[in-house]
Amino acid sequence: MKKYQVISPDGFTIEFQNPYYRSMKKAKEAFMNWIRRYEVQGYYSSNNQRIPLNELENYCQFKTITNKK
Repeated sequence: MKKYQVISPDGFTIEFQNPYYRSMKKAKEAFMNWIRRYEVQGYYSSNNQRIPLNELENYCQFKTITNKK
């Protein structure tokens, strides 16, 4: 079964309590919810820079994890 991770620009999963999702759709939904946390300030502050929210997806990684048997 494939699993999906969303990694922030700082290299961490966007939700520590949910390190992976069972579908890319769920991963994208979690990403959109995560972005909402930064709407008030209008940007995401990474270790290196301030990233406008409309560009944030380009700085994140959407990884596919496959189980090897």
